[in-house]
Amino acid sequence: MSPLLVVRFWIMVFLHYFVWGAWYATMGTYMTKSLNFPGEQVGLAYGSTAVGALVAPFIVGVIADRFVAAERLLGALHLIGAVLLYSLSTMTEFSSFYPVLLAYTVSYMAGHGLTSSVTLHHSRNPAKEFPIVMLMASVGWIAAGLMVSWYQLENSAGMFRLASLAALVMGVYSFTLPHTPPGKRDAAISLGSLLGLDALTLFKDRSFATFMVCSFLICIPLSFYFSWMSLFMAEMGVTNVAAKMTLGQVSDVVFLLLLPFLLPRLGVKGILLLGISAWAVRFGLFALYQQSPTMVWMLYVGILLHGMCYDYIFVMGRMYVDRHAGESIRSAAQGLHAIFTLGAGMFVGSWLSGVVAEQTKVNGDLQWQSIWLIPAGLALVMIFVFAALFTDRPQSANGASPHAA
Repeated sequence: MSPLLVVRFWIMVFLHYFVWGAWYATMGTYMTKSLNFPGEQVGLAYGSTAVGALVAPFIVGVIADRFVAAERLLGALHLIGAVLLYSLSTMTEFSSFYPVLLAYTVSYMAGHGLTSSVTLHHSRNPAKEFPIVMLMASVGWIAAGLMVSWYQLENSAGMFRLASLAALVMGVYSFTLPHTPPGKRDAAISLGSLLGLDALTLFKDRSFATFMVCSFLICIPLSFYFSWMSLFMAEMGVTNVAAKMTLGQVSDVVFLLLLPFLLPRLGVKGILLLGISAWAVRFGLFALYQQSPTMVWMLYVGILLHGMCYDYIFVMGRMYVDRHAGESIRSAAQGLHAIFTLGAGMFVGSWLSGVVAEQTKVNGDLQWQSIWLIPAGLALVMIFVFAALFTDRPQSANGASPHAA
């Protein structure tokens, strides 16, 4: 991949993730403080990305793979998204807000697969070049958070207008990307392959089944974090919340770079246990935090653990699935992992986070210690379950696990 092409893909990934970062982390504060939506509705709103993740494989697997060039579909989806995001900024009733948000997240989540398709199609060495391109995802998210704080949009519909503008730019820019034609025009469409159902045979292995169930369950703490962290910090008197939460994306880069050095020493099981433990520590810190200048370090340490929480669960998880599955079902296994995590896991987690927040209210006030203890306790239990049931088997000579189908 030429340096110029790398820069073009950097801009693509930067803009794509800037759009998401402009509204996702702070939407809970806006919905709670400005729109007065209850906790269950906030949870449902954050679960919309999970619905988008469930529907996206059909858009990418059917339309982009067979009928429309990836870069053109990506541009069209972002232009539609720009209109939907602006519409969201004008809505104050959940009955209209939620359907539009659902429609938007379907269009946006499909873009994840499309940006990957465009990059990988033009990459000569995907293993080396793809991670370099994707580093700009964190940079885009950080830039969005800094801008949201700079213009004080944490509790304003302006966050959606900023995202709308970025989506408009991304939509136009997408049409300038290298042509990426459909690659499976004559391939048969299989519901099983789109949803990853062909990989269900891997559940015969106890370790793989344990990994998938724990991957599903760990999405509950992840959902609690994104649904309520910005509001939690705002109520604790922290200013420029969006900018400070981008420390999590900074740590993403750091822990991702550390992963190749730690993996040979700790193994897959050690890395995954480290990620689960990080979630327990993170929410334990939030639960113990009291509004005091001497304790504010707890908030920042919890945020800075984000790279370990995310990369050592989800990035390591995708690597484990890739090496565990045989060549014939590798794509199906990755699709199934996405359904368990970004789809079902995030939907259940977002819904549950809203229910817990609403049920723990006292005189209309959120009880943060109770809210954070739920995901902390879940992560703590998962440490022992995963340690007892998961076995990290060595790879065979062809790069797959010896028990892979």
